[in-house]
Amino acid sequence: MDVDVVVVGAGPVGLWLAAEVRAGGASVVVLEARDEPDPRSKALTIHPRTLELLASRGMHGRFLAEGGRLPAGHFAVLDRRLDFSVLDTPFPFTPALPQARTEQLLEEHARGLGVEVRRGHRVVEVGQRDDAVVVRAEGPDGELVVEAAYAVGCDGTRSTVREAAGIAFAGTGSRVLGRLGDVVLDEPPTGAAATRVTGDGLLMVVPLPRGRHRLVGITPGDVRADRPGELSPEELRANTTAITGGDFGMRDPSWLSRFGNASRLADRYRRGRLLLAGDATPTWAACSPPCARTATCCWTWAATWPACPTPHRAPPAPA
Repeated sequence: MDVDVVVVGAGPVGLWLAAEVRAGGASVVVLEARDEPDPRSKALTIHPRTLELLASRGMHGRFLAEGGRLPAGHFAVLDRRLDFSVLDTPFPFTPALPQARTEQLLEEHARGLGVEVRRGHRVVEVGQRDDAVVVRAEGPDGELVVEAAYAVGCDGTRSTVREAAGIAFAGTGSRVLGRLGDVVLDEPPTGAAATRVTGDGLLMVVPLPRGRHRLVGITPGDVRADRPGELSPEELRANTTAITGGDFGMRDPSWLSRFGNASRLADRYRRGRLLLAGDATPTWAACSPPCARTATCCWTWAATWPACPTPHRAPPAPA
């Protein structure tokens, strides 16, 4: 199988990049190990600058139609929220939209442009010559070998492409652990999103679709490098109660997890015909709009194909 570009990873960055490069006239295939988008969405919002980028392709309406609008957001789980209303943008808010749905919308957009997305294909080997790259993947029908002009690793912090390129990924390991739980709350706090900070810790409560809420919390005892095992409903309830004085009628968890604050940075984003984007390049615990980080790279690179459309300078006002 021969294409111009092979993208490894069908997360938001990989799908957006593939669509932009395809819009430039290149043939693109995306290889993704997962059969379906992960229903356990790590990210829940789309930042104003990312909405502007989506608007430059006429896509913003699809996202605004599905997500509730939050006028403020957190940065690095600090005790003050960012006020988006002061920004010079037609989108002074963030839509609350789970990452799984964001990926579905971006995949529909990419496929509509002619991008081939092959799910269930785990990349096991990446090599390059002076004139091409060769990517080998294991799929449901056996081995798939793709020869392309370039390969882009959008395959996360454990990037196979980055490892194949021999690109260092230096930084610091996690020193703080937080808790995350997607639950039903019988007595949720009022408002689009709530943040509580006390001497016993910090808790954020964000509404999700289908009547669920996400709880994200950190306590003083979470300043630790070890992982104390799986998060239990009892631990989440106890920490929520310690911070807020109650548990909001918490029940029926669908996802419980811990997260750390590891920070790492690739020492370069390209080696020869192998490139990196998204969490394969930097990773940190603060807010990070990945499509915005990738857009300039996409446009610069995609512009090498003459048919690449120029992004609009000013996005249209939201509906």
